[in-house]
Amino acid sequence: MIMGARPRGKRVPGSGRSRRSRAAVGLAVLGLLAGAGLVAGELDSPVFGLAQGPFAKDPGCGRLADRYPDRLGGAVRDRVSYAGLAAWGHGTVELRCGVNPPAPTTDACVSVDGVDWVWRKTAADGRRKLVTYGRSPAVEVSVAGSVTGIDAVLVDLSHLVAPIRGGAECLDATGS
Repeated sequence: MIMGARPRGKRVPGSGRSRRSRAAVGLAVLGLLAGAGLVAGELDSPVFGLAQGPFAKDPGCGRLADRYPDRLGGAVRDRVSYAGLAAWGHGTVELRCGVNPPAPTTDACVSVDGVDWVWRKTAADGRRKLVTYGRSPAVEVSVAGSVTGIDAVLVDLSHLVAPIRGGAECLDATGS
């Protein structure tokens, strides 16, 4: 045996880790870094915390998704990969298709270009929520309080959801 050489595959005590264990540790570290990057990206997603509606996979929502505008109220559409969800302007406007349709209600309602929208309570964070009335699947929109052009957003969204067949309509204060 030559001085200083060791037989292949044999570890010399105190020489450190084998090549295989160093490679395994390196792969584990790379896996953890990749996983952390994916989690960080999801936490930064504009729809983090926004749940899909129970009917998000309804074919009507799929047809709607094919027509999402690239811009809404001046904001660019965010990259969202969940069925029935869309967002614009880093989540300043969020859309959920396939939510439960509202039952007859006395909540405020507005008709925009033939689409009725029922106002929901404003969230604690100042977001205003509306849901289509008399359409199935129902569509909910949540608009950040910082959005000043909610009328333009509703016009664009009304054109988007108009092809979803309507049934019932909101009544005005006189019941007609």
